[in-house]
Amino acid sequence: MGRRRFSRVSKMKDHLTTLSKIEGFRYLIEYICMRKTSLFLSFFLTLPAVIFGQPVWQANLDSKLNFYQQTDFGLILAGTEKSLYAVDSQTGSVIWKRRTGKVNETGVTPVPNTDLVLLTRDLGSKSRLEAVDAFSGERLWESDKVKGNVMQLALDPELDLLAVVMVKDPRGNFGSDFKRKPIVYMLRLSDGDEIWKREMDSSIEMMPARFRGGDVDFTLDNYRAPLILDGRLFLFYEGATSFDARTGQEKEREKFKINEDGLALTEADPVFDDTHVYISGRGRIRAVNRRTGEVDWKADDLGNCAEMFLVGTTLYARTGGQFTRLKDGEAVSKGPYGISAIDVKNGRVNWRYKGADKGLTNLAFLDQNTIAIADRDDVILLDARSGKRISKFEHEVERAQFVVVNERGQIVVGGRDEIAAFADAEGGIRNAESTWPGSPSSLSYSTIENNLVPHSAFRTPHLVWRVKHKAPGRGILRVVAGIALRAAAIYFRYGGAATSAFNFARGGLNLYRTVNSFRFSGLSTRFGSLDLTTIASNAARNYVTRRIYSYGSLARAPSVLNRINNFQIQRPSAYILGRIKPSREDVQESIFERIDPARIAEKLSSLLMKRRRLAELRGEHMYFYTELEKPFDGKGLVGVDINTGQHTRFILNSDPDPGFLVDENERLLYSSDGSRLQAFDILNR
Repeated sequence: MGRRRFSRVSKMKDHLTTLSKIEGFRYLIEYICMRKTSLFLSFFLTLPAVIFGQPVWQANLDSKLNFYQQTDFGLILAGTEKSLYAVDSQTGSVIWKRRTGKVNETGVTPVPNTDLVLLTRDLGSKSRLEAVDAFSGERLWESDKVKGNVMQLALDPELDLLAVVMVKDPRGNFGSDFKRKPIVYMLRLSDGDEIWKREMDSSIEMMPARFRGGDVDFTLDNYRAPLILDGRLFLFYEGATSFDARTGQEKEREKFKINEDGLALTEADPVFDDTHVYISGRGRIRAVNRRTGEVDWKADDLGNCAEMFLVGTTLYARTGGQFTRLKDGEAVSKGPYGISAIDVKNGRVNWRYKGADKGLTNLAFLDQNTIAIADRDDVILLDARSGKRISKFEHEVERAQFVVVNERGQIVVGGRDEIAAFADAEGGIRNAESTWPGSPSSLSYSTIENNLVPHSAFRTPHLVWRVKHKAPGRGILRVVAGIALRAAAIYFRYGGAATSAFNFARGGLNLYRTVNSFRFSGLSTRFGSLDLTTIASNAARNYVTRRIYSYGSLARAPSVLNRINNFQIQRPSAYILGRIKPSREDVQESIFERIDPARIAEKLSSLLMKRRRLAELRGEHMYFYTELEKPFDGKGLVGVDINTGQHTRFILNSDPDPGFLVDENERLLYSSDGSRLQAFDILNR
């Protein structure tokens, strides 16, 4: 158990693994070429596939793994048939282990921006919800009044409020029409005491955690997570409803069907500014006053608004697009397709674009005045002020699913097995007013597809690079497709869409950094279960802050606070801390019992540094599961630099399990094999 080096290549393996991390395979070849004897050379020429195909570390657990998931502190939570483990992602050592019995994937939920993990356990006919210290495994509080597994949650630590949405027995047969009636509990975050609860009026359709045959866990990932804002709880399951977060009194309700035609996330995530929360539903967008809770205006007849961005006083809404079908996980196109720009002062629709008649990807901003979208055949550039089409060109990407803007200002169009970048003659695609020849205000226009198109000789963007990698064949094609999709989706886990050109237009994201409301949905961890269009649409909203609310080990180790620069660790008040009584019951194993007490603060600081690095991390690589070229000659993952199109990373794991994780912080891939959790190197070219 813990970090384990294999004896297959004796002592040279450690040395060469270190070399591979520093300068990759090229360094290895140079090292070999410096040797003199042909025997030595022939020996080392056989080593790459042996060395690099082996795990860097392996943790041997007590029984078969049911699931594992990453936290933001460099810990991997792994559930077996008997126990729940916290494993150090860098070394594979067990940080702690708890006796739990079998825990389902939906039974373990990290609480964002805190050091808490919620653990749901079924004890005969009873259920118990525990808040566990992520670093020590200690139980901080428990409640036996809640029933079911935590599907989604919202919290406001300053108000000491935690809203959990729970579903009883969320497990069923894949492909079935699975429905349950969620229950919302408002708890006191510090001790788990129930403040109020509300059962939904009817059962709602749920989404499989994994698209594979047999029994699977079902989730609410097909709905937007609840939101606590200004002491008001917003829910998005049977329409849009708001409650007084402290009393449970209903404030506002508009009931409508959230997911159309059995598709996931057909309505947009809410965004907000200083005065309003903007919510989509039933073909309209509503502006809810943050102070009064009243609806100040509605913009009607827009269609299903699947994505919204707030830029200044203009709200941009994408209608239609590609969505995940709940019964089988396939991507389905649904219209009507278009982009609308709404004045948030009064709800007036400034313009609508309806020229994307062959499907629609997410929308991306090149700058404050230019929007990029793609349909099945073309990339379309729109003037964000007028809605007029600036340019249109073919991308030739099969089943295009997303558009992003890389750090060079190039438009990148991609799908599951292909990605291509486009730019003008100057290497990027820029603001019409600053680099396009002529400005929209001085150009003549003609009417095409009900939109005005400039006659000016705009430079048509050209192809800069294109990369294509087909997934390898294997017996179970659905598994292969799932692994390929998960590989491609890793880019978005690390904020791939949130490039420097994107920063000004992330909905209400900048305001999220100033409020104390945090949310959780499995969407952020089970990203391989959704199509790339959906993931790209949500990527900019998945972020990690430098602020942590501590209720466990960190709160009791003040010396840690002095070790992390530019990192805010906030403890609850002394009154709240007085109600927390940690218990080590059920903790079978803990690293804090094995190390010198003087090193405990050092270990906590090390885990916090991983959180800090994640807060600063930006995704730069799109991974593809494919047949690797020589010298590897096997299946694995290729990492393509989204800015250059170069193959700069390789992962030699020919058969990762469908739930594998890639850790850009540690440059490792995690995969399970029976009762073993393994880590494989990400090799740099």
